[in-house]
Amino acid sequence: MIKSVMVMNTQGKPRLAKFYDFQPVEKQQELIRSVFGVLCGRADNVSNFVEADSIFGPGTRLVYKHFATLYFVFVFDSSENELAMLDLIQVFVETLDKCFKNVCELDIVYNYSKLHTILDEIIFGGQVLETSSIEVIKAVEEISKCSPSLSLYLFVFLRA
Repeated sequence: MIKSVMVMNTQGKPRLAKFYDFQPVEKQQELIRSVFGVLCGRADNVSNFVEADSIFGPGTRLVYKHFATLYFVFVFDSSENELAMLDLIQVFVETLDKCFKNVCELDIVYNYSKLHTILDEIIFGGQVLETSSIEVIKAVEEISKCSPSLSLYLFVFLRA
């Protein structure tokens, strides 16, 4: 099971933090700081896989990719395959690139709800739903088509 997905910049500011196990906000912040502490101390030429037992508990690992100014981090337990998780990060980033035309940190900051929609199409409740970026983009486009009419309906309904 996937325990958490995090996207943070190279200064350690979280741009996305989604925990699939309930964690109080203070604990989430502590975990994000701990993960960043591990990542910023690693050289560029080492493995992208890290034992996370001391941070998240026994049998937990994290995998990360560093793109430009962002770290994409998936935390998972021993039931998940490390290489599959690394590939899932790649799918997530490719999907973001296709949606935002070369995703950057500002795209993530200003399109927070779309980022969550994309992530929810890939992972939901800690389980992988979709591994094809094309299918994810189709689903996000369908949701976007529904969204404006739903917003208009709610606006009219609430004004009445």
